[in-house]
Amino acid sequence: MLARPRVLWRILRGQPRAGTLAQRLQTFYAPQALHYDETRAALLHGRRLLKELVRADRGAVVVELGAGTGASLDLLGPAASACGEIHLVDLCAPLLEVARRKAAGLDNVRIAEADATRYQPGRPADLVVFSYSLTMIPDWFLAIDNAFSMLRPGGRIAVTDFHVGRRDPPPGLVRHGVFSRHFWPLWFGHDGVRPNPDHVPYLLSRFDVDTLVEDAGPVPGLPFVRVPYYAFVGRKPLRSDAV
Repeated sequence: MLARPRVLWRILRGQPRAGTLAQRLQTFYAPQALHYDETRAALLHGRRLLKELVRADRGAVVVELGAGTGASLDLLGPAASACGEIHLVDLCAPLLEVARRKAAGLDNVRIAEADATRYQPGRPADLVVFSYSLTMIPDWFLAIDNAFSMLRPGGRIAVTDFHVGRRDPPPGLVRHGVFSRHFWPLWFGHDGVRPNPDHVPYLLSRFDVDTLVEDAGPVPGLPFVRVPYYAFVGRKPLRSDAV
């Protein structure tokens, strides 16, 4: 029970601004790594939705970029053992250590302390997952481009994260109010999490869409506040001119 006040204190202090991204992540998450999943579960509504939307075929190559504690293992459930390879990629060693413990007994899991904008598996990927990680990657568009490049034609990408919409969103997308567009970036930015209105439009520009959900869920302790999130599942186009 004493761990939770320490975790709360670390969150309230926010992510440090000095050092490399890997150093900032290590400093911020090392004291809370063991309790990360339990303290965030009630806020990460998109993960539950993604679990309903995503499946991996037997022998599939799965890559989770910004894997942290290995959300894709929870996402895949028992099917994880039937995958050919599961690559868990992150810059934060303390969170990856939790992922390593989750993966105990799974000899198809590869843990990689590496940059999500550069890492490549040895074989083309069938599924790439970003679970509440794009908002923590400064060059998030490069991470999406990297995911695109590693996917086989027809391979799937599954993304969920905190969401802010554009002031004038493309047709069919949710229009967020002034409060939402300004409050949530300030709220999350303190901890190094940066919702970006261009996430969804960029994903739509790169992938064929299977599913897109824009929604909001409750915030623990704030009964009248709902945090926006999105869940996106798409496919790399089969056509040869897709780059």
